[in-house]
Amino acid sequence: MTTDTVPTLDPASFAFARRVWVPAPPQTVYDLVSDVTKIELWSPTASRVRYDEGTGAVPGAWFGGHNRRGEREWDTRSQVLTADAPSEFTFVVGGLDDGIVRWRWLIEGAGPGSVVTQEWRLLRMDPVLGSTAREVAGLRDDMAASAETTLLALARWLHEHATEA
Repeated sequence: MTTDTVPTLDPASFAFARRVWVPAPPQTVYDLVSDVTKIELWSPTASRVRYDEGTGAVPGAWFGGHNRRGEREWDTRSQVLTADAPSEFTFVVGGLDDGIVRWRWLIEGAGPGSVVTQEWRLLRMDPVLGSTAREVAGLRDDMAASAETTLLALARWLHEHATEA
């Protein structure tokens, strides 16, 4: 009998942080990442992300989006936890009360630009994440690769659109 099934795993052991330097000041970066409609410009997995009608980047606000990873597609509902311009934007997939994953953007001024950190942390285990430690670790690794792609694409986009951002 295996003991690495989802209910027995510690969600805190499935987390990561990735960072990149971008050529823009913190407020510019914050304005971009907190406008969830823009994530599809950089993310290889997220699209059609929109705040609920009449809301925006404020704590408690909800938004929905569509995701794709390989052949798998799914829709999500997320809720803003922290909207602290220009340094932090955090949301919880599944909502603050029963969420599964926390995504956190941290932005810190660094010379003529900013260091942007994207963190991912499981808040609780759920079979939708996988049924073994290997599957959940695989999901975490896929999300880490996605975060790296997103951060590099954000940096490239900011470089290419310096006069627009």
